[in-house]
Parts: sequence; structure tokens; C-alpha cells
Amino acid sequence: MRPPPARWVRATLVGLSTVAALALACVWPALARGEAWRSAQWAAWPGPLGAHPSTADALSWVLRAGGFLALGAGLLVVPLIVWRMTLGADSRVPRLGVPAIAPIVLGPRGWRASLRDAPGVLRGAALVLAVLALGRPQSVLRGETNEESGIDIILVLDLSGSMSAVMDAPAEDLARGPGERGPHHRPTRIDVAKDVLIDFVRRRKTDRIGVVVFAKQAFVLSPPTLDYALIASLVSKIELGVIDSSKTAIGDAVGTAVARMRRSNARSKAVVLLTDGDSNEGVIAPEYAAHLAQTEGVRVYTVQIGNGDDVDVQTGTDLFGQPVYARKRFPVNPELLRKMAHETDAEAFIATDKNGLKNSMHSILDHLEKTKFEAQAATMEDLFPFLLVPAVVLLALEALVRLLLVRRFP
Repeated sequence: MRPPPARWVRATLVGLSTVAALALACVWPALARGEAWRSAQWAAWPGPLGAHPSTADALSWVLRAGGFLALGAGLLVVPLIVWRMTLGADSRVPRLGVPAIAPIVLGPRGWRASLRDAPGVLRGAALVLAVLALGRPQSVLRGETNEESGIDIILVLDLSGSMSAVMDAPAEDLARGPGERGPHHRPTRIDVAKDVLIDFVRRRKTDRIGVVVFAKQAFVLSPPTLDYALIASLVSKIELGVIDSSKTAIGDAVGTAVARMRRSNARSKAVVLLTDGDSNEGVIAPEYAAHLAQTEGVRVYTVQIGNGDDVDVQTGTDLFGQPVYARKRFPVNPELLRKMAHETDAEAFIATDKNGLKNSMHSILDHLEKTKFEAQAATMEDLFPFLLVPAVVLLALEALVRLLLVRRFP
């Protein structure tokens, strides 16, 4: 049985009223950030995948696509909620049977009866704004593209167990890491390497720098970036033992670094390998990794830490908590490092102390050319508060209408 025409008229009025309430609620956001809405980007909208997307990129795209679908489903539910609170509420209202309805139909009605659908209209408009706010619209406040002159560099740091050997450097000259050093702590190779790398990064201005760490496996700590504060923070938190340090996979590490620079448009691309051991693990041979680097136009500068002599390594602590050291020797392969460097038209260095390591890092930069690339800086502003505030105001207004104007009994 078709509903009476009056019901369609009421449904039309409810729909138009919801649109009108939504339009009025959008007046403030439009006045506050009128131009920003035209170029707003929605964080929940899944961006396009590249030609060769990584697993992390694909997972991020799937999550964002799921969020977008959830927002779309939320908007589709809004009409159902409005209907349930307006026309659908009639079937849930208690009724009293009387023998004659003419006096009731012909009797006068107060102006409040015409507001019975107002709560549903206000809530519908509020829900639309709230769902759109979940999409997290953003505006670029300032986007500047500048031509910068610099080099693409990936620092490859060895985290194998041999990096725990003591290295000559004043302990008071080393930067504090996440773990506090005791008064009798003797700086290790990893301590000195981290300190030199942080100093190296902070001195750069227009070089894109990335970090790869390796031992038995190789991992990308950061892709090439101009965010030097982030690189320095990540390097300062590096500790031995976070990855399996029983082996040294030099080929995998260099291969991983070269892979991160395949899409680089820089004329000067360099991998700086800091290691104190010989390659004894990995699926990529160091010689083949050097060949890949040569093919991609990447120079592999090698820095050998230590010269293969006996060194002190902390083996524990005594009864008084003082560190106990023992003499050990870790094999090195300077010929392999020289071969990798020369095949890629680079240089090989050997550093036995902190000053030698610093000089090696600065000498590497002297060999590199400069290239120009675009560096874009942008400040993003979240626009969702401009949608969320009107939504809250509409919900508060709905509560007032229910409390003061359209109370129902029972």
C-alpha cells in the first residue's frame, strides 16, 4: 500500500531542512578558510601507487582506502538515521485508542508540533559534518619549491659484534646517546661512529642523506631526506644488538643502499660504508654489489674502522661494577674495500681513531660533485576542526530542542 501524499511532503521537507541546516553550518568554515577548501587534500583519500610500490606503500594505500570506504559508508548511513528519527519515529510512538477521532483531528495544534522533526534534521547535518571531519581535510599553508645544490648520500653503518671494540677517543667528547655511560666507560667503535655521523649530518645543508644499518641482514633506517634532525635522532638511538650481530653482510648492505638510490636524479650519488670487519654473510656478494653501484652511477666510499690489530672488548663487569676487558682480534679485509671503492671510481679510507674517522668523512665530500634538485617545504594545516565545531554546535542545539520544545510523553 502506498503511503499517503502527506507523508511524501513531510519527507521532502525533512530532506530540504537537513540540507538547509548543513548549508548554514558550513557558513563559518567557508568564511574562516574559504580559499583553503578549494585546494584541500583529504588524508583519508588513497593516493596512487608508484610503478614499483614497496610493501609499506601498498599497506598504507590499503589502510587509507579502507578508511575512505568507511567514511563513504558513514555518509550513506546518515539518511537512514534521519529517517528513523523523523518519519520512522511515528511507528514507535505509543498510541491511545479512542472511539471518535474527529475532535482530535479538528482540534487546534500548537506551533511546537511543527518542530517534531527538528532533532532528526539537526542530527543528520551534524553527522555529515562529523564524517567529513574524519576524512581529515588538510590545506597547504605555504608551499615553496627551491633549487638546492647538493649530493645524495646514504650512510651504511656496520652493527656487527666487532663494533663493540674499544676505539681511541676521549669519552667526554662523545655525544650522549639513549644509554648513559658510566664514569669508567671506554668509547667503542659504534660510539665513535655514531658521534662522527651525527656531526657529519649536522654540518650538511643541501645534501639528501639516508641511513642503512647492517650486520647479518641489512635494513633501511631512513631513505634520503633533507630532514637532518630526524637523521641525527635516528643515528643517536642506534644500539648494538637490535639486529643479529653475529655476521657481517657487506654485499647486502651496499646492495640495499644502491636500491634506495635507483630513482635519484642527482648527478652525484654516493654510498659511504663504515665497517670494521670482513664480509662473511649475505645473499649478494660485495663484488656484485659494487658492480650494481657502478651500473647505477653510485660511488661506494669505504671507511675501514680499525686495522685488524688486537683490541680491547668489554666482556662483563667485576664485583664492584667496573667493566672487564679482554684482548680480541677481528679479521678485516682492506683489499675487498679498496676493490669496491676503486671499481666505482671512489676512494677507500682507514680510520683507527675518532680524528681519522672525521677526516675520512670530510675527504669523501671533497671528492663529490654538486648537483641541483628541487626541495619543497610546505606547512600543512588541519581543517577538520572547522567541520567538527559546527557538528558539536548542531548536536548541542538538538539537545536543547529536545529538552525545551519537543518533549514527548510518555
